[in-house]
Amino acid sequence: MKNTVYIISGPAGVGKSTTSRRLVETLARSSYISGDVISHLPVNGRGKPWLDKRTLDLTWKNILNITMNLLDYEYDVVIDYVSFPKEVKWLAEELNNRDVKIVYVVLLVDKETIILRDQLRPEEERMGERSLILLDEFENDSELLDTNKLYTHECKIEKLSEIIEGILQDDKYLLR
Repeated sequence: MKNTVYIISGPAGVGKSTTSRRLVETLARSSYISGDVISHLPVNGRGKPWLDKRTLDLTWKNILNITMNLLDYEYDVVIDYVSFPKEVKWLAEELNNRDVKIVYVVLLVDKETIILRDQLRPEEERMGERSLILLDEFENDSELLDTNKLYTHECKIEKLSEIIEGILQDDKYLLR
């Protein structure tokens, strides 16, 4: 049976971490990679990934290597990170020699919902304007296919099981 790499993306406040963690719980042999945690491995000299290409490149190389190690041990991998199509294509290309499925889901909401959800975060974790900038970047990314988008602004936590079922069953999110 093929293992699967699930890339759960979107701006801060759309439910990436909540969705990713629940997805990991539903899979029989699974692993969870938080891109934010990986990006914070370097401490001194680290730039903000959205401003510093070297930090972003290092983060993705680390995500790739951890993903390959987990696949070697036959785990499904759930990656929770702000992942644009160009980064996902790079990751897929790097995994080209492996017999794995790749699922790419970009969670999105409307501006009002993202502002509200950001305000619900602890103050030190709030993204403020950055969430709105990312939302615009995803909405305007010409490489992002509508089939990879999943709008969650109407979804409550009680609907999370349905969202997970859709991610697992709907081939529209499948890259390969």
